[in-house]
Amino acid sequence: MPGRCVVMGVLNVTPDSFSDGGRYLDLDAAIQHAHEMWDRGADVIDVGGESTRPGSARVDAQTEIDRVLPVIRTLAADGLCLSVDTTRAAVAEATIDAGATIINDVSGGLADPGMAKVAASTRAPWVLMHWRGHSKDMNQLATYGDVVAEVRDELSARVDAALAAGVAHENIVLDPGLGFAKQADHDWALLQRLGTFLDMGFPVLVGASRKRFLGRLLADEKGEPRPPSGREDATAAISTLAAAAGAWGVRVHAVGASLDAVTVAAAWRQGHA
Repeated sequence: MPGRCVVMGVLNVTPDSFSDGGRYLDLDAAIQHAHEMWDRGADVIDVGGESTRPGSARVDAQTEIDRVLPVIRTLAADGLCLSVDTTRAAVAEATIDAGATIINDVSGGLADPGMAKVAASTRAPWVLMHWRGHSKDMNQLATYGDVVAEVRDELSARVDAALAAGVAHENIVLDPGLGFAKQADHDWALLQRLGTFLDMGFPVLVGASRKRFLGRLLADEKGEPRPPSGREDATAAISTLAAAAGAWGVRVHAVGASLDAVTVAAAWRQGHA
């Protein structure tokens, strides 16, 4: 990985993701978009076959595998570095066999008890995101006294479980889970105190791209949130700040702006280009 914050490009091969659902469900379109992000400088392409937008319904495991496996197999043969965005052990195992090298699990291992075994046996880096429940229920679970302390403690419990299952310390990445069982004020509190998660001793991934809390921040004079397509500048701003704070990576839809952002942040931190 580069000597700067990693840029992970989002590739949703789903019909219903909140920002780009349906655009890359076709195999050829997915491959083309992945190569466009890679050519622009993405360090990792994160391939997901199940939408995790608030309120979304689950698909079965075979559908998820059928969506992601041909994409990952093709892109791996082309030499791209790939992660799989899944909460299912079976999907993770199949895609790692096909060439993915990172497991990005938005449930932090809670959705499928078998995920820890797959992460341990494959030695794939495992992103543990803070999670309280599936998408259809998560808005009702956004209740906190101290969101930063509670997210830290709940992530710490996931780390303990991963280590106990044999996952190597160096293969764990943490994600505070912006937008997942969080309201906008929770997201901003987590970002303001990102250092709390960096201090846990693991790389930290920040996934703010096009999310609701940015749309609400940038609402028009009538209070209507800015649509996802108009949140790219704000996403790049988050990428700059996260990288300057020491985040390991940012997960974004528009690679170019965030790559520039993290490159600037690296020069700022180092005092040279």
